This record gives sequence, structure tokens and C-alpha cells, in this order.
Amino acid sequence: DSYRILLQERDIHTLHHNVFTDLMLQSQNSDGGWGYRQGLHSTVEPTAWSILALLAHESPSGRVISSACEWLRRAQTDKGAWPTSSGEDEGCWVTALACLALANSPRPSNDAILRGTKWLCHTWPAESNLLWRLRQRRRQKSETVVHQDHSLRGWGWTPHTASWVEPTAYVMILLQNLAPELQPPQAARRLQLGEQMLYDRACPGGGWNAGNPLVYGVPGVPRIGPTAWALLALRNNPRHSSVLEGLQWLEQSYQSPRSPASLALTHLCLKAYGRATRPIEFELDGFHRNNRFLESVPVVAWASLALTDLPCWLNNSSSATDTI
Repeated sequence: DSYRILLQERDIHTLHHNVFTDLMLQSQNSDGGWGYRQGLHSTVEPTAWSILALLAHESPSGRVISSACEWLRRAQTDKGAWPTSSGEDEGCWVTALACLALANSPRPSNDAILRGTKWLCHTWPAESNLLWRLRQRRRQKSETVVHQDHSLRGWGWTPHTASWVEPTAYVMILLQNLAPELQPPQAARRLQLGEQMLYDRACPGGGWNAGNPLVYGVPGVPRIGPTAWALLALRNNPRHSSVLEGLQWLEQSYQSPRSPASLALTHLCLKAYGRATRPIEFELDGFHRNNRFLESVPVVAWASLALTDLPCWLNNSSSATDTI
């Protein structure tokens, strides 16, 4: 298949981001979108990541990008959100990625973006429900399970569920990059709450996991993905103690990455903070030769992003690259 042929045809010693760009181009479906793997039906997350990765290159194909953006516009629901797959009714966390991709395209779809951001800013997690908070207070009096401030609300994976680190980070990155006319009135308040929520969910000793920093008195184990995305969402505050501890933990993990996704996201995050990085082309090639990234389109997109200059949506903060 195309994943294997492309790497066989290239001299492995000249591997660079164009290999991953070619893989994404080969994987695009005829409807303009991408599936999670080549040949699968188009869904929002891999389509958004592919658009963002291709736009990071100097000369993305106008036809490729326009057809992908058109697929995203068609997938938007009447309420303004995006579901995981086209044709579904329930919007979810991928709305942030769809808006981010459309906002960075050569012809931004302002109406679609504004409807999406309004949906995001009007959608509250379960913690905002009075009954949920009363139950939590009653439970905390009898047993201390999770130590966190439930008044600090970010975003969940689906509406009316608990706040989690990664969907909160995605929405924050989106809102930080939007022009003022695309910012709903609630955006500033939601950003502030999301920022405080991420600080509250940091694991003791540095880093983030899905969102449970301390359970039954036991410190949560940080993970690469949530840590990288939380740090990228918090890059306007590079001197905050949680950010510094997270960066230190991430730098330690950078020495022995366990997966291509971990390597690519760590590399991208450290570059955004102006931290020391190393060439990772051959490491990514090793992962790819081992299992072809399990043919994951999002991972291919992250690898491509890691091997290019920082995209504009991660390079809009002058403070993030201050010497720390």
C-alpha cells in the first residue's frame, strides 16, 4: 500500500517532513476528508489535523485544502458544533479542532467558525450543574476521592460531562488564535476558567494526565499527550510553577520517547517554549518502519508538524519563548 511504497521509494537517509506530507495526501478520501486510517470513512479529527499539518508547509495544494475545508463545513451541525463523524447529530470536542483548521485556511469560513465558537462557549461541563455540585460536596464530606476544585470548569469530551485536560487545551488554543470579531462575549471568562482549571489539574511533581491529579491520596501519573497540550494552551504564562514543572517533566520524557506521537508532541511543545530540541527525523523513521505509526493519520500529521517551523497558531505568543 501507499504507506509502505512511499518509504521504500525514498532514500531513508534523506527522510524529512515531505514523506509525511505525501502520506497524508495519499490518504485523503475522495469526499475531501480523512479517516483515522487510510481507507476509513472521513471523520472530523483526522481531517482537521491533516489540514493544519498541510497548511504548515509552504505550498499546500489549493485543491486539497479547499476540498477538506468544504468537507468540514458540510459536517457542521445545525447547532454550530461538529460531531465525531459527518451525519451525526451530537457535537463534541472536535468542534475546537474544526474551527482551528478553518480559521487557519486560506479562505476562513467566518460564519462557520463563529457558530462553532459560540457553541463551545455556551456549552458547559457537568461541574456547572447545581445538582452535580451538591452531590460532589456531599460525597467529599464522606470520602475524599479526587482532590480538585470543581468550580474551575473547562471543557469535556462531550457536552455535560466532566472537564478534562485535552479538550480544554484544544479550545483554549483556538480562542487564543481568533480575531476579536470571532470571539463570543463569554470567551475571555471561559479562557480564564480553563486556565485555572488546568493549573488545578496538574499532577504533583509536574505534568498532566487526563484530569485526575490526586486520587485517594495517590498522585496521578502524568502522560505525554495531556502534558504537551496543556503546556501549549498555557504558553502565555511560561513562568508559572505548573508550567515550569510540566516542562521539566516533559524534557525528561523527551530522552526516551515510547511512541511517535509522544516524540512528535514533545518536540513540538519544547519548540514552542524555545527549549532545546534535537533532530528527530531518524527516530520518527524508526517508529514508522517498526509499525507504520499503526497507520494513524493524526500521528502522521503530528509528525509532519514536528518537523516544520512552528505553525502560526502555536507561535502567537512572545512570552512563550522567553528564556526561562
